[in-house]
Amino acid sequence: TSCAPMLGSRRAASAARRLARGCASGAELSRFVGARSEYTPELRYLYPHADAVPPAFPCFRLIDDNGVPVEGAALPDIAPAVMRRMQQTMVKVSEFDKVFNDAQRQGRISFYLTSRGEEACSVGSAAALREDDWMLPQYRELGSALWRGMTYTDIANQATGNRHDPAHGRQLPLHYGSYERRIVYVKSTLGTQCPHAAGVGYGMKRRGGGQVALTYFGEGCASEGDVPSAFNIAAVHGCPTIFFCRNNGYAISTNASEQYSSDGVAPRGFAYGMPTIRVDGNDLLAVYAATAAARAIGTEQGRPTLVEAMTYRVGAHSTSDDDSKYREPSAPEEGWDDERSYWEARSPIVRFGRYLHQRGCFSGADEERMRRALRKEAIAALSAAEEAGRPSPHHLFTDVWDVEPPALQQQRAALQEHMARHPAAYDKFPSFSSQ
Repeated sequence: TSCAPMLGSRRAASAARRLARGCASGAELSRFVGARSEYTPELRYLYPHADAVPPAFPCFRLIDDNGVPVEGAALPDIAPAVMRRMQQTMVKVSEFDKVFNDAQRQGRISFYLTSRGEEACSVGSAAALREDDWMLPQYRELGSALWRGMTYTDIANQATGNRHDPAHGRQLPLHYGSYERRIVYVKSTLGTQCPHAAGVGYGMKRRGGGQVALTYFGEGCASEGDVPSAFNIAAVHGCPTIFFCRNNGYAISTNASEQYSSDGVAPRGFAYGMPTIRVDGNDLLAVYAATAAARAIGTEQGRPTLVEAMTYRVGAHSTSDDDSKYREPSAPEEGWDDERSYWEARSPIVRFGRYLHQRGCFSGADEERMRRALRKEAIAALSAAEEAGRPSPHHLFTDVWDVEPPALQQQRAALQEHMARHPAAYDKFPSFSSQ
């Protein structure tokens, strides 16, 4: 790999100097938008007060872009059936994304955002947890929900806000959750999941039983004040919380070069006293191994950790975003039409699929059959969700107050009276008596 920095015009000169040091060592450098540094096969968390801050945090990986284990890699011991399930879950995310992103463009749901190119971050991290560990997603973690057992039907009901949606249509699409599966509901208020995760981790510590909390956030979300507050709370109180940063290079309308001039997000974990690692987020095995190690640090050492997973957001931020306004147009290497095509060829599904193919437990034909079946399943889930009917207006007034205050009772009565006077305008809604 060439050592040419290939940095955008706004990238700080200090980043170029860090890359120059990497070139001098002869190591291969990553080409992620959010930060570039030397690759390493060594699974090693850097500890504050014990390790020196490196000029650039090394990027841990186990398999290369062709799915071949890198020299010196110690691969995690994962059963073939589990690895196949991990690949299937990433493909499930991909097919659901295609169907529901199109559904939004057709006016069938109000909003959507895809996980294209980032599937390994959610699936690999969720697979490394215990089933009773708590997860606090940001919004681009559909893979973790599917891994935990949520179904296409569950997500479709939530995305359409129908009468089967446990949140009764109050949330944006993909703002799912499940108490039974230990998944705290997604929130549109960016960053709030991080101090919540510190609190959940502290609760797990007080309770005992070896549970941890893992929360996801992006490099853009890391600019919210809640995030450093959560780091400090978790570090000071020794919370077994894993802070998992998906650094995909782009927040909504914003390139990473407009978020920070530092070496990515990893140095912040170090600064707040947390063991920290940077990992190739497109390498499913590396994500799994790094998360498993973070979990062990939390349960055995009573410390929070920061995992910065370097990845690439292939799609727009959401259906409300025009990413052509801020995405880098050129590829990081010659021979590619643009940056997007370069990274699509290195997607986690392609990469891990090659690894499994080399082991004889997955093939291109397997993926084609899988995709055809999953597309049919996603379309069927969408159609059924649309036909299920809307939630009762009764739920506009539930789940907040144990005993409704007078003002809310007056609002309920006023709405009931209004709907009764204009039945034609509300013929698609069930009655108040319908729960």
